[in-house]
Amino acid sequence: MINEKLPKIWYGGDYNPEQWEADTWAEDDRLFKLAGIDVATINVFSWALSQPSEDEYNFEWLDETIERLHKNGVGVCLATSTGAHPAWMAKKYPEVTRVDYNGRKRKFGGRHNSCPNSPVFRKYSVRIAEKLAERYKDHPALLIWHVSNEYGGYCYCDNCAEAFRVWLQKRYGSIDAVNKAWNTRFWGHTFYDWDEIVPPNALSEEWDGSRTNFQGISLDYRRFQSASLLDCYRLEYDALKKHTPDVPVTTNLMGFYPELDYFEWAKHMDVVSWDNYPSLDTPISLTAMTHDLMRGLKQGQPFMLMEQTPSQQNWQAYNSLKRPGVMRLWSYQAVARGADTVMFFQLRRSVGACEKYHGAVIEHVGHEHTRVFRESAELGRELQQLGDRLLDSRPNARVALVYDWENRWATDLTSGPTVALKYQDEVHKYYDALFKLGIQADMIGVETDLSGYDIVIAPVLYMVKTGYAQKVEKFVEAGGTFVTTFFSGIVNENDLVTLGGYPGELRKVLGIWAEEIDALFPGVTNQVVMSGERGSLSGTYECGLLCDLIHSEGAEVLATYGSDFYKGMPALTVNKFGQGEAWYVATSPDKRFMEHFLKNLCESKGIKPLANVPAGVEAAERIKGDKSFLFLLNHNAEGAAVELAEGAGGVELLSGEAASGSVTVPARGVLIIEREGAVR
Repeated sequence: MINEKLPKIWYGGDYNPEQWEADTWAEDDRLFKLAGIDVATINVFSWALSQPSEDEYNFEWLDETIERLHKNGVGVCLATSTGAHPAWMAKKYPEVTRVDYNGRKRKFGGRHNSCPNSPVFRKYSVRIAEKLAERYKDHPALLIWHVSNEYGGYCYCDNCAEAFRVWLQKRYGSIDAVNKAWNTRFWGHTFYDWDEIVPPNALSEEWDGSRTNFQGISLDYRRFQSASLLDCYRLEYDALKKHTPDVPVTTNLMGFYPELDYFEWAKHMDVVSWDNYPSLDTPISLTAMTHDLMRGLKQGQPFMLMEQTPSQQNWQAYNSLKRPGVMRLWSYQAVARGADTVMFFQLRRSVGACEKYHGAVIEHVGHEHTRVFRESAELGRELQQLGDRLLDSRPNARVALVYDWENRWATDLTSGPTVALKYQDEVHKYYDALFKLGIQADMIGVETDLSGYDIVIAPVLYMVKTGYAQKVEKFVEAGGTFVTTFFSGIVNENDLVTLGGYPGELRKVLGIWAEEIDALFPGVTNQVVMSGERGSLSGTYECGLLCDLIHSEGAEVLATYGSDFYKGMPALTVNKFGQGEAWYVATSPDKRFMEHFLKNLCESKGIKPLANVPAGVEAAERIKGDKSFLFLLNHNAEGAAVELAEGAGGVELLSGEAASGSVTVPARGVLIIEREGAVR
């Protein structure tokens, strides 16, 4: 449970009363009660208000806000406000602002404009966090701390350059080790002194944001910047914990945000929280995969949905309204995949600036007689009804997909073989197939223990870190099924090629080696031709993007390429290794292959779908003790029938009615079926 003070699924969101006059606050209190709001995130961007000058602090406005919310039964998610530094700080200490990718020194403005390695920023951000903790440590309204907001962005200033050199010294120990890791004899880049090293940006090694002359340098700078921002978070975390050791601390993440290694960040968060902003055309399975990733950051612990919009967003190219029922549906999608909160940005719409057209529970009209408010109030009522029944329940998947931010950075930065390769997209292809089959999957990192899974899938495992190949071998040897794909096992964590033939350290467990990698132009395809039937796998499938030209070293060849000069070479192999097996998919096959392949794998392990779901219907499960909760979410604009497995019926929690056999999920509707006797 996030905080026992509020033993239910939290319902609320960002609230900015400081942007309004006092006569609005009483109306906020009334409307919050009508909507069932019980948590407000406050003080997110109020640093300048609380600290109007270097030595002056004013928290009276915050005292009044917290007292008013508490009096009206609303708990507080209290932010430290450090996502945007005050103007006086940038004026007096210009070093506090960032230098951008193109080498330009920023002026005051925007947010996330603070250099993470600025001593001034670190000093004052920690100081205000500690003052907040000292002041509110015993307040009964305080539920959780919210450090800064949506950390992100890199800096390339002199402070960062110096800190980067210190970071490198700690990581490598010597300049010779750096030269070796970066292969600096290429292009005569050998460094003889630490101060010769400069950040890789548009003025040095990089261009276009993701193309670089030296992958090792650019990869390490991403590690360093992620660690620098994490250091800022940890400094505030420690200041808060000094005074409130029992109050949880979080910061809101952003799903697959590319710049920060969230698996590393999650180690230092008491609870993971994140902001979910899909567009109208975002694949449903991609949103589900992102929820699963956020849950997987802390080994399956429940997470917080910190932000979503009640309806419209303001920053996408086409800001569509959420259709009737969709806000409720997407809220329950988060809960189904492990969220123990449903929260919004924002509770009342701003009157000005760039977020004034971002949706809110209370619209500009200012009353409850809107579609959005009615839907919000209905969801609030249902969450009150559910109480604590779902809290701390969690999915129990037997299939896992590996995702690694450093592998993503390395794949994005590589100088070949195709600009069309997108690591996240390739992972999603496998997740999407499982999603359509109704098979629950965990998203895990390379440090996650594999022993609890039957099947582990690691698409495009380009970077194999020290010890990971041995970890895979142990898993397979003990009876696990491991799947990886083309462009895997190529480099180590320094982006240096593992010599002796691809897939490098994975060669032993996979029983193959790859000689060449063919990059197919857009619109060009090859074929995966099955040699016979393997469960649901048979016939011919289309493939594209990349084709590894591989040779078997003991692996069984199940399919070959259908055309080009490598026609007849292996395209799909499986290798027996100990008690288990390791699969290699040498290309990027079509969706039909994905579904047939994964259906076959799951059936071979006795893994059954959660329910027989038609297209557009999502199935997910959370387990708590001896009870399971089956979520059926219908993303279609019309009702859909779902066949439950024999003996898989129970009580639908929102209606209180019995559910078994064939059940109908209303258009954009949700069923939550509580069942006795959770079975893995």
